[in-house]
Amino acid sequence: MEKAVKTERMCVSCRRKSTKETFIRVVKTKEGEIAVCPESKINGRSVYICNNRDCVGKAIKTKAINRAFKSETPQVVYEQLGKIYEKLK
Repeated sequence: MEKAVKTERMCVSCRRKSTKETFIRVVKTKEGEIAVCPESKINGRSVYICNNRDCVGKAIKTKAINRAFKSETPQVVYEQLGKIYEKLK
């Protein structure tokens, strides 16, 4: 019997690949709303950011979420990422 293969995701900041459990998830719903989704309970298109200070900081600075979704991301999303950034060491 074969083991289930976990799908890898890629960080929008550093392009590192890993399983989705190691990332911070940002999701865009069908209605066009964008939100940070730590529990992975919201359905929609997702982008992932490594759960470390460097990648979160780079995603905020370069507006990586805007590029990934090809649309303007509300400032509140970047503020939420900023709070996560402050908590990371």
